[in-house]
Amino acid sequence: MTELSPTPRRVFMLGATGTIGRATTAALLARGHQVVCFLRPGAAGDPRRGLPEGVELRFGDVTDDASLRADGFRGETFDAVVSCLASRSGAPRDAWAIDHAAHSRVLAAARASGVTQFVLLSAICVQKPLLAFQQAKLAFEAELQASGLGWSIVRPTAFFKSLSGQMRRLRAGKPFLVFGDGRLTACKPISDADLGTFIAECLDDPARQNRILPVGGPGAAITPREQGEMMFRALGVEPKFRQVPVAMIDTIIAVLSLLGKVSPRLRDKAELARIGRYYATESMLLWDAEAGRYDAEATPSAGSDTLEEFYRKLARGEETVDLGEHAVF
Repeated sequence: MTELSPTPRRVFMLGATGTIGRATTAALLARGHQVVCFLRPGAAGDPRRGLPEGVELRFGDVTDDASLRADGFRGETFDAVVSCLASRSGAPRDAWAIDHAAHSRVLAAARASGVTQFVLLSAICVQKPLLAFQQAKLAFEAELQASGLGWSIVRPTAFFKSLSGQMRRLRAGKPFLVFGDGRLTACKPISDADLGTFIAECLDDPARQNRILPVGGPGAAITPREQGEMMFRALGVEPKFRQVPVAMIDTIIAVLSLLGKVSPRLRDKAELARIGRYYATESMLLWDAEAGRYDAEATPSAGSDTLEEFYRKLARGEETVDLGEHAVF
């Protein structure tokens, strides 16, 4: 049974319609908080965007100061902001517009509305910021820490959905693709529900306030090779792997970068390829700068859901995954 918050708050929620956002919104509601979700105006369809009846929906433009004030905060008082908002593609223009500038606008509006606490969903990969979206996230993290508000910055290691894109390939009898030997990297993936609960609990847990919080799911770190083995077990078929050389991504990046000098669209594709290479070669674990390595043992864990059980549910059709722009294979 979910424990109610000892101090229910009025929460301004961003990014509520993403999978992590929905889980976080549900966790906030379950703990007794009053939740107001600020959403983009959408096309016809589900008017509540899959969000529960207990939350209030407001619509506007998070990149526009006037809309934030008039359509979002409306001159009302809020206790906290919780943000699961992130750029969709990770392309530089999108990243700086959303991961940095939009959050900066929200921070200013939040302070004017009496907000004293801000919980931000970030990413563990900002530890080694080689990409535009990582640099944009770090820039806002620094602003938040200097804002004078109470803050919690949550940096999850990996999401179940981001490690599930090859299930369709395997169903079709194709091999599981790995970079190198499939053991170049590792992560401690966390479920949407466990991460949503962790984020919601930051409002009440003093040990999670004014802190950067790396977090993964339960159990040992898992390599891509082990992820593939889990998928094959879930489907009940013999494992079959195909190794992809990292050098192939380097070639793609070089070609797209060259073509990107004359085409903004291809320039963005080059950045997406660089993002793919980053995840192919860097572990999503706590980075020990002194030792110059990732440290699985030092990476904190939370929750109880496991990736293997999630794969079993995917195989049985009890879960679905839509990676959208983030699909790789």
